Amino acid sequence: MTQVFRMPSLGADMEAGTLIEWTRQPGERLARGDTIAVIETQKGAIEVEVFQDAVMGRPLIGIGDKVPVGAPMAELEPAGPTVQASGTTAAPPSERQGPSGPAAGDKLKDHPAQSGSQPEPPAKSPPPPDATPAATHQRASPAARRLAAQQGIDLATLIGSGPGGAVILADIQAASPQPETAPAPARQPTHARPDLAAMREAIAAAMSRAKREIPHYYLAHDLDLSDAVHWLRRRNAARPPGQRLLMGVLFIKAVALALHDFRELNGFDRDGRFEPAAGIHVGTAIAIRGGGLVAPAIHDADQLDLDALMTRLRDLVARVRSGGLRAAELSDPTVTVSSLGERGVDRLYGVIYPPQVAIVGFGTPRPRAWVVEQSVQARTVVTATLAADHRHSDGHRGALFLARVAAHLQEPQAL
Repeated sequence: MTQVFRMPSLGADMEAGTLIEWTRQPGERLARGDTIAVIETQKGAIEVEVFQDAVMGRPLIGIGDKVPVGAPMAELEPAGPTVQASGTTAAPPSERQGPSGPAAGDKLKDHPAQSGSQPEPPAKSPPPPDATPAATHQRASPAARRLAAQQGIDLATLIGSGPGGAVILADIQAASPQPETAPAPARQPTHARPDLAAMREAIAAAMSRAKREIPHYYLAHDLDLSDAVHWLRRRNAARPPGQRLLMGVLFIKAVALALHDFRELNGFDRDGRFEPAAGIHVGTAIAIRGGGLVAPAIHDADQLDLDALMTRLRDLVARVRSGGLRAAELSDPTVTVSSLGERGVDRLYGVIYPPQVAIVGFGTPRPRAWVVEQSVQARTVVTATLAADHRHSDGHRGALFLARVAAHLQEPQAL
């Protein structure tokens, strides 16, 4: 049965998105998690993915079209394979026969397995998508990588016109030596960086709604960070700068672990009822150069060790600034952690980002006078704050949660 792929919601501050690229063509098979399109929102260019196996069907909107959240974007056909008499698995008829209509030429160029009615390409068969040479570091859409492999084009030699300088299908078609390559459809100019004025307007609208509709309560807790500082210094001593851990990843891991016993802070408000999240996906607030803020998710943060968390965080920061985030990273956070420590702020009180029900903040670690075993010592202290939804938790549970975060940070070797 034909299904419809709709414009996804990437948060409470998104009302519409603009299509800037289809990364798959009609007739192409899609696995769960594959990118199907790139859309532009107030947060920049976002890669959106499908959430079930399918075959790309007929596009319902064109490049440059701006449509509201929930509007149909494309048809998706069932992905079920058929079994031939020999026992081998055959592609669905849509893949064997190719699509009808004006997009057929583009589809044949972007999916070599469907070109049975076309002349065999010279030299050896093109490699599958995951066999694209790993030597290139050029960002490229999946469709562009497949066509580049088919045409023997080195991605490193191209200057991309997509988000963040990524190579897209039109760039490969323009560089192709084959005269029969179909011209790329007209594209509207893309923006590697988000429209900051529009972003601030959207954030202001979402935060105004959150403050108006969510009964916030706020707590603050000063905690001794000295053991974590000393442990981190020893851990980083023999590491090059690019492999050192930041205190921020300890904050993320401590919050993620503490949420194991405070599930009412990790989930969503759905029409006034609490929906607990199946996993702990920590949204990490990241500033965009020039202004603006996004909080993409680090999925299953409680299950990652600190080095893996640091790798994920570096990757997110790089893609936030190049415009390469994926839809799930913006729609999946189950709680948010924000830190303004590098800005010299002692404490911050966040506004909950709906439909989440809590946000945790960390200020700047500073040396303070602290009583340790009947003596006053200079210790590194940080203020942790919690803003939570009073419909789903209370100050008693919130205070216990902050105490658990402190306990984890005071045993950094166990994180």
